[in-house]
Amino acid sequence: MRRQSEILLLLPLLPIFLLGMFPILLFAFLGFAGLGIAGLLLICMGLSDSLHANSDFNRHVIVHGYARQSERAVHASNLHSAIRFATVMKAAGAGLIVAALLGSFYG
Repeated sequence: MRRQSEILLLLPLLPIFLLGMFPILLFAFLGFAGLGIAGLLLICMGLSDSLHANSDFNRHVIVHGYARQSERAVHASNLHSAIRFATVMKAAGAGLIVAALLGSFYG
């Protein structure tokens, strides 16, 4: 029985490594400022996701008009779920900014 190489197990992880290499290098070169920039970008993503969810909900209400109670509940649940996730992203971004400020002042 022939034994397979372990390299084949790592091959699917290569794209993840290549995509993640650049942000890690950016953090290494920018330090705490890079962490603050990442936090700011995370807050912007949270705001964008929240606005997109509200836009989708409003578009559905305007285009389809009055819907059954079950359909309205599904769309309202999707809206609340997206806003909840956007709030978590905004809080994580604020945490990164606070960590960057504390690191730059006390580091």
